[in-house]
Amino acid sequence: MAAGDIETFQRNGIWFNRIQGESHTLGSSFETQEEAVKVGRGAAVARQVAHSVRTEEGPSTDDSVYDRHPRDLIG
Repeated sequence: MAAGDIETFQRNGIWFNRIQGESHTLGSSFETQEEAVKVGRGAAVARQVAHSVRTEEGPSTDDSVYDRHPRDLIG
């Protein structure tokens, strides 16, 4: 992941989004991963950057659409 990409992550059971390389979160917190991913993905598309999802244990092993660059999804 490069600086400026969007990361969705969990901390103490609460989901957040942040811009990679920055310490503060982007927007509000979320009760579910699904809500956070939806907002994080939208932010990544708007900024034309990559989006990834992490759990407290580390990076997600899910190779879903959320790990792909938004430009790869346009077709």
